Amino acid sequence: MSTLCGLISALTAAAVGVAAASNPPPQPEPIDVVELPLPPVAPSDAEGACTPAINPRRTGCIGIDVKEFQAGDFTPDGNHVVVNVEFVGAPAAPDPASTYTGEQLILIKADGTTFSNGDPWKCLSCGVPPEQAMSLDPERDYPHVFRSGKKALWGHNILDCGGVDLASDECTPNRTHIYPIHWTISADGSGPGGVPREMRLHPDDVHMGWSSFTDNGGQFGYFGRLEFNPNPTVGEPLAPRYDLVNVSVLIDQSGKAPITVEGSELHINRDAITVGELRGFSGAGDEILYIGSSWESSNIDVFAVHVVTGAVRRLTSHPEYADPIAFSHDNKWFVVMDTRGSDRQMWMAGMRWIPPLIDMVAVTAASSTRNNGARRFFQPILIDRNGDRGEYFGQQVNAGGDGSNGSVNDPNWNGRADPAFSPDGTRIVYWQALVVPPACGRANPLPCPVSTAQGGRTYRVMLARLTSRKATKPAKVFDVPDYIPWTTPFPPGASLPEQFGVPDGHYTLRGRVSGVADVILEGTSTLGGSGSVSVSYRNYSDQTGYVLDGHEQVSAQIIQWDNLIDWSSDIVQTGVVQATKRTSPGGFHLEINAVTNIFNANGTLTTTINGVEYKQPANGT
Repeated sequence: MSTLCGLISALTAAAVGVAAASNPPPQPEPIDVVELPLPPVAPSDAEGACTPAINPRRTGCIGIDVKEFQAGDFTPDGNHVVVNVEFVGAPAAPDPASTYTGEQLILIKADGTTFSNGDPWKCLSCGVPPEQAMSLDPERDYPHVFRSGKKALWGHNILDCGGVDLASDECTPNRTHIYPIHWTISADGSGPGGVPREMRLHPDDVHMGWSSFTDNGGQFGYFGRLEFNPNPTVGEPLAPRYDLVNVSVLIDQSGKAPITVEGSELHINRDAITVGELRGFSGAGDEILYIGSSWESSNIDVFAVHVVTGAVRRLTSHPEYADPIAFSHDNKWFVVMDTRGSDRQMWMAGMRWIPPLIDMVAVTAASSTRNNGARRFFQPILIDRNGDRGEYFGQQVNAGGDGSNGSVNDPNWNGRADPAFSPDGTRIVYWQALVVPPACGRANPLPCPVSTAQGGRTYRVMLARLTSRKATKPAKVFDVPDYIPWTTPFPPGASLPEQFGVPDGHYTLRGRVSGVADVILEGTSTLGGSGSVSVSYRNYSDQTGYVLDGHEQVSAQIIQWDNLIDWSSDIVQTGVVQATKRTSPGGFHLEINAVTNIFNANGTLTTTINGVEYKQPANGT
């Protein structure tokens, strides 16, 4: 239950002293964490392995491995959590239990009670008549309950229980319909449509945000409105569906980029809207949450942009990696999955207030080092709505255990996306996966742990009770317009704009406080693309008390998801902290795939802050 402040003195200095003074941080609070129930585990995936001895009620079994498992958020009463599972071992038809097979959407109890049949879970999608679930999209991730409690987002599908609550006994298979979601992108409306990823529902239950990859490996965020189409005549599938209409791409029409050129000078624009990957919405829906262009080198953070004004806020600033995030319904708190406390990223991001110049070629590599394949380093961090500031870096939700095998803070249990608050703000749900081979058991990774979860499964759903809190009411949902003013309309047939890039050249970047940086760019056609960045700092400071001197050069070759990085660094920081960021003779050479995340390097890159050394991970980890 301790706060994550004071990890190193560099983090506790007055980097954002004004914000801290005007928004004093909250005190740590008591948090009690328990595991929520799931269906029993079958010993194998073989037909009939889910025997009556394992599940006497014949309501399904799940497997040992994670597969397609993913936990979501709460129903409006706060007593149930929606979860995507994969049922295995069902008997053959016509046995009634044969319906509990494959990827399905369930509710699990979060209050210690059971449903009317005696189970602490209920399948929402099992047994729905085929004519009421036509042409379902196979993507069924990121489950989310509509705030009405009568529908659920299930990947690229919407499950509708005919006007009754999902948790009600009246929500039966015969009453349930499941509809695919379609995004028209061709001018004539033909074809299967666009390919959204990681869809997030706006609190108004009407609008949707999502991300989508480009053909060259880039990514944009989008915003649109859900519209039911009972009888489509064009596009695929030709079945009742929800269409995404009035779509905009989340690119600022003003054209302001995170780094711009004026003559021979570079300018870093912290007010630029750079939605790289959409992560959701604030509790009231007045802000879009996203991973955007870094404000500090190699420091991947979560930002928020107001849906009308376009005002940008940086929510996280700790040098570690932040990603999945969820706001409380009262709009006063958020919980983020973060690697802070693990030192996973400190070797490359621990020196504060280096401008994000090498990120033009190295940001993908920086983000890829956060994982080691199936081993992740995320833990849930509770932060108030004002975000990291001063000495405040939030509170680890599950810090109260003893760190032993299977405990709530066992580091072998890794946080996954997405966490969520109960509507009254008194509980948080999140899920974890246990590290498994090949991310353990080899030469460098730690030995593989033994699961303490029921049946030996390698995933679990955790409930954190904020025991000193009183229930709060949700904030009024923001009346978001169909077309957000600063975005760029993206009607069917539209072409995507070019991604951000800075022309080759020799530039000067002036520090916000003092000094200059001499910058040479070669081949940096897109942010995070191939090319080379060379920077020399002279008395450079973007933040009072943090002064940089020295040189850094990074060259990158990116082939699809493979990143080949050559890095030379010798930077000294003085002032509030005494720090260095240095590579070994001959430089640091990293090869890492952005999908598999297996670290493989020659040479070293080490950051030392006030005498504390932060070294890179070992190869294979």
